[in-house]
Amino acid sequence: MVDVSHEREALSQLALKSQQIIEDVQSRADHRMIPIDRVGVNDIQYPIRVMDRDGNLQSTVANLSMSVDLPHDVKGTHMSRFIEILNAYEDELGIDTLASILGTIRERLGASSARVEADFPYFLTRIAPVTGSKALMNYHCWLLGESGANKDDYVLSVRVPVTSLCPCSKEISDFGAHNQRGFLTIEARSKIRSDGTVEPMCMEDFIDVAEQSASSPVYTLLKRPDERYVTMQAFENPVFVEDMVRNVASKLKNDERLSWFSVHAENQESIHNHNAFAHIEWARP
Repeated sequence: MVDVSHEREALSQLALKSQQIIEDVQSRADHRMIPIDRVGVNDIQYPIRVMDRDGNLQSTVANLSMSVDLPHDVKGTHMSRFIEILNAYEDELGIDTLASILGTIRERLGASSARVEADFPYFLTRIAPVTGSKALMNYHCWLLGESGANKDDYVLSVRVPVTSLCPCSKEISDFGAHNQRGFLTIEARSKIRSDGTVEPMCMEDFIDVAEQSASSPVYTLLKRPDERYVTMQAFENPVFVEDMVRNVASKLKNDERLSWFSVHAENQESIHNHNAFAHIEWARP
């Protein structure tokens, strides 16, 4: 017969040990006296909510990075607390709650600065220009939120596929012109209001600006009448990469919500063995 009483005694002793105070090793002092700029967790797949231009919420999945600074005299940070904070915001994690999340991170980890980055796909229903065919299209977005003792910082980035048609090729050819798919990447920093809140930024606004600055938008679903329309639209609106970044910059400069932006255009050249790019960075005086 199995000695049940002995087994119960062993389990009781194990439970007692578990209840005893366990040393928090990462809270030990560190004698190298070197502060760490950022330490935390990354490559976290987590659901988030994103608000569209009309105030509706879209659910998507983000790849997250969360970090804090670490004083020179502390050995390590509390990694598990990042995940606990994520779980606490499970039903309301999104751009609109980012400031609150950063404040919670700083408080829970006793940090003077906190940083959250999120990469995620954002989807819009795109309508073909002639047939009206509808299909979802994804856009790669990136969000940065940073909170410190003296500043808060919020940057939103959107990468938009577009079509560009070469003005030079059109000018010198008897017919036709080379065209290709390109990408316009917009990064924008939001103004901080006098009350400490953030000027809201909308991904659709940046997507519209990018598509209006190219020869033609890119679509997920096109039928033959749509292809004809898009091909001719691009032919009537030739642009270099230089034109695209200038077109975007001229529009964004008039957006009073923004304190800074960068715009990057890259063409996947169709007749050259290289890509072409242009880049502009601007800060409000």
